[in-house]
Amino acid sequence: MTSLHRPAYHTTRGLLSAAIIIALWALTLTTALGVPLAITPAAALTTLALVALQTFLYTGLFITAHDAMHRTVAPRFPRLNHAIGRLAVLLYALFSYARLLKSHHQHHAHPASEDDPDFHDGEHPDPARWYLNFLKGYVSVGQLVGMAIVFNILHHLVGVALPNLLIFWVLPSLLSTLQLFYFGTYLPHRAPTDGYTDHHRASSNDFAPWLSFLTCYHFGYHWEHHERPDIPWWDLPRMRHVQRL
Repeated sequence: MTSLHRPAYHTTRGLLSAAIIIALWALTLTTALGVPLAITPAAALTTLALVALQTFLYTGLFITAHDAMHRTVAPRFPRLNHAIGRLAVLLYALFSYARLLKSHHQHHAHPASEDDPDFHDGEHPDPARWYLNFLKGYVSVGQLVGMAIVFNILHHLVGVALPNLLIFWVLPSLLSTLQLFYFGTYLPHRAPTDGYTDHHRASSNDFAPWLSFLTCYHFGYHWEHHERPDIPWWDLPRMRHVQRL
């Protein structure tokens, strides 16, 4: 098997990728919150496009934070690396980076088991109830209160229209959790018919790189991620190619 080394440019590209995702998320959200809504075909298409783009960028925020947890956003600058991770999950939905960091490393230590916080409850492996169990493990009352405060500040003090907040701020973040769960947790870690084959207890999809990127920033190449968590999301296609040689 061909070896896979971590290139020296990982820090530069990791920082650039994080900066682009965060900047595009902020620009798209700011634009969308001010878009006049109307019941016309053109307005409907614009709304759908903005929701799809913002959902994808929300997912990018979480993937950026995920890479920060593995110290792959800025490998040479640990403090900056984790600061970017904290910012990404704060923008995503006021998540606690420290709590997510602990849970994610527990996931890697005990994938697809009763000690895995991302796994189902052991009795309901169907995607709907697994998803609800997944959310329950990460969403806190304090976080919901904080989001409600931000929502009301944006609506009552900043003057953002209520439909815009619901459609372009609330809806994309919720859709993003579905995207992350389905492509990054459910599909990779659901039990195969013949059982798990190794200690990673994970599988990868066979999507082409362009489709892998669109579905979940290559997070569907999940076995490769568990095999080499030090490889950032944007380098997983290369990892997958090398593993197949």
